[in-house]
Amino acid sequence: MILTDTHTHIYYETDPQKLEEQLQRCWDNQITRLFLPNVDSASIKLVLGLQQSHPKNCFPMLGLHPCDVKENFEEELNSIKTAIDHHHIYAIGEIGIDLYWDKSLLKEQQIAFKKQILWAKELDLPIVIHCREAFDEVFEILEEMNDDKLRGIFHCFTGNIQQAQQAIKLGFLLGIGGVVTYKKAGLDLVVEQLELENLVLETDAPYLAPVPHRGKPNESSFLIHIAQKIADIKNMSLEEVAEITTANSVKVFGV
Repeated sequence: MILTDTHTHIYYETDPQKLEEQLQRCWDNQITRLFLPNVDSASIKLVLGLQQSHPKNCFPMLGLHPCDVKENFEEELNSIKTAIDHHHIYAIGEIGIDLYWDKSLLKEQQIAFKKQILWAKELDLPIVIHCREAFDEVFEILEEMNDDKLRGIFHCFTGNIQQAQQAIKLGFLLGIGGVVTYKKAGLDLVVEQLELENLVLETDAPYLAPVPHRGKPNESSFLIHIAQKIADIKNMSLEEVAEITTANSVKVFGV
């Protein structure tokens, strides 16, 4: 059995021993493929450092997180693009629009999002989308830029069935994380209506820990609880969920 965490910031753990212990817990649960998004120029070295120390298990993605789009976003984009030009990566991400914390920089977020989508198309890479309280704004850009090269993952998907179907129609997979284990979230009811071929698994560690670790720092080894929840929803074995979702991750990332 091979499980894939398609979105983890496990590199935030700066204590080398604790980081290795987290990774060992992943291996112990057959979670042997970890995809690492940075968030800004400063986090690039953390992503690439972990990839270099564990090249068979860790796969880097680079982009500018919408919450890190500030007044100097063009400078940040230039730094990230330079890193992309000098390293092998597997996606542009995480990128997108976030209107939860701050709506004042929507225009800048839109510009950064579009620019990074163009990078992905030029490099024939998928994009990994961060979308929080911004489905309409994200879909508007995706519809505008839709073509046969546009593809990727809606990271941490928590939308309704109509939004799920719209994302799938645009050629995207849905990243399902710990929220699917939360009783009142309703994501389990959405997942129940979707084909497993349209889903990938993720933790978004250290955020959004699944039950039974809710409220505590998340880690990639907790992906086992997310996979088991989906297996329960779909009335499938854990091994079947692992096989199909990992195959989906291979298809989108090319590795």
